[in-house]
Amino acid sequence: MSFLDLPERSAKPREQGVTHVLDKGLSLADVDGLMEVAGDSVDIVKLGWGTAIATGNLEPKLQRYRHYGIPVVLGGTLTELAIAQGRFEQLIAWVHELGLQYFEISDGTISLEGGRKLEMIARLARDFRVLSEVGSKDDTGAITPPYRWVEQMTEELEAGAWKVIAEGREGGTAGIFRPSAEVREGLIDEIVHGVERGRIMFDAPIKHQQVWFVRRFGPEVNLGNIAPADVLSLETLRLGLRSDTLATGRRG
Repeated sequence: MSFLDLPERSAKPREQGVTHVLDKGLSLADVDGLMEVAGDSVDIVKLGWGTAIATGNLEPKLQRYRHYGIPVVLGGTLTELAIAQGRFEQLIAWVHELGLQYFEISDGTISLEGGRKLEMIARLARDFRVLSEVGSKDDTGAITPPYRWVEQMTEELEAGAWKVIAEGREGGTAGIFRPSAEVREGLIDEIVHGVERGRIMFDAPIKHQQVWFVRRFGPEVNLGNIAPADVLSLETLRLGLRSDTLATGRRG
């Protein structure tokens, strides 16, 4: 719409301004509906947790996403389970069989020594674009010092991760968020001071969190764990087409 003065948005395939969508069990019709309404705004889809194992439509769903040119990644919880059971290599082989090009690794639930995680990232980076999650899934208020976030993210990027995910959980109540779902603003400031912001994917499942990140960093911020029903809404926030970010809706 050339008559409107809107922010510039990167074209797909994007490296910045990525919208990472959480598929918790969409049907094929749901996938088609999402693509019809907001396909240009979906950059990567995660099959949440271990749903890839439990769903009844895995193969046709992957084919459908492939048809639309949408990369898919399996949930990090599935990776953690495979590691805990000594089946990491088997999981890698299965992901290859599925034809996926992205791989998520996390240690928010299991205890994984830092050096071992870095070795796994380096191993995965030979074959995949790696999304490496940093931060605990604990929503009791336990706080990891900001310097540890920066250290871990820096190390994991150097090991070969494409992007590091700043953990917030599906509910937006852990990691970079307080149990009340408020953004830990000081923590975010410390993180982006020490880590290139474009290499970070911020979990932001709740609207007010998305608003905060778009206001703070602009339309090209990478946001993850976005519900399918919220993809178009998020894009309007990025473009300043909602009152929440109307002031950011300008070029330059």
